[in-house]
Amino acid sequence: MSAYGLLCATPEELAALRERLHLNAEPEIHGPTQVFRGEHDGQALVLALSGMGKVNAAAAATLLLSLFSPRALIFSGVAGWLDQQLPVGSVLFADRLGIHDYGLVSAGRFTPTAYGVIPIGAPRLSTLPQVEPEVAANFTALAAAVADRLEAPVRLGAVVTGDYFLNCGATREQLRADFAADAIDMESAAVNQVAKAWGVPLYVIRTLSDLAGEESHVTYAQMVDMAARNSALCVEALLRRLAAPQGASTAAPVRV
Repeated sequence: MSAYGLLCATPEELAALRERLHLNAEPEIHGPTQVFRGEHDGQALVLALSGMGKVNAAAAATLLLSLFSPRALIFSGVAGWLDQQLPVGSVLFADRLGIHDYGLVSAGRFTPTAYGVIPIGAPRLSTLPQVEPEVAANFTALAAAVADRLEAPVRLGAVVTGDYFLNCGATREQLRADFAADAIDMESAAVNQVAKAWGVPLYVIRTLSDLAGEESHVTYAQMVDMAARNSALCVEALLRRLAAPQGASTAAPVRV
């Protein structure tokens, strides 16, 4: 039976998933990557603790895909928020994903481009690629299903990924203006590149741990555990939805 592949970047995110899902106590070790096998509601799971950053996340995703052939990947965890109207704890289901720190530097200026193309002569990246229609549809249904179980907003939106922790309000506003993005992280869009190459759907679930600005390093430390738990709750609900026969109800309660 094909498993679902889960990924998270940090120990806090791992702890939140282990609290909700039935995973083996000890991981398998594959090079630098820890992989936990398990099951939830009869569905086989493999969870990789990737570590932070685009390279670590892409490597862990490739490892899961090559060793376990998962039917879908789910990346769960926390993110910095770019939308000042949303409170800490808000949950974002990614319907657009892009890497914001790939491109061309010329005459002292950086121009982001689509990932993987030759940047010279490439158009400026301004519109983030959308996820597959099936992923967006499942997320729309999931948002409605979990909205009354969380004490924070749940919405679909855009995530930009880059290899730095954002601690600057001016850069936050620029990224939001440039990409119409809602959140920033260090992994998701890199995993998306891998999933697309393998033809496997990817579901990115991110909860706001901080508003990406000058105080983000303080807020992150205070709120990361809560944010990781919100994402893990949504992972549990998503697994139930993905495993249900087409057209069947997935309204069974998810513990909060």
